[in-house]
Amino acid sequence: MKEQIIKIISDLVPDFENDEESKLLDDGILDSFDIVSLVMELNEEFDVDINVMDITEDNFNTVDTICELVRTKLDE
Repeated sequence: MKEQIIKIISDLVPDFENDEESKLLDDGILDSFDIVSLVMELNEEFDVDINVMDITEDNFNTVDTICELVRTKLDE
């Protein structure tokens, strides 16, 4: 799952290089348009329903927090 999410982000932001300390929002790697595109891709790729209430800094600031959000949605 993590590799799939990294690929999706890399497709949105071609110069993205993942490391454990990358802060996608705090470091300005993703902007608001990227987040919308990312949510659409995650919903399609993993057949989940990430809604507006889920779009928070806590859920989208790192690849790991995005993975955790997707896992949570898969369990619903």
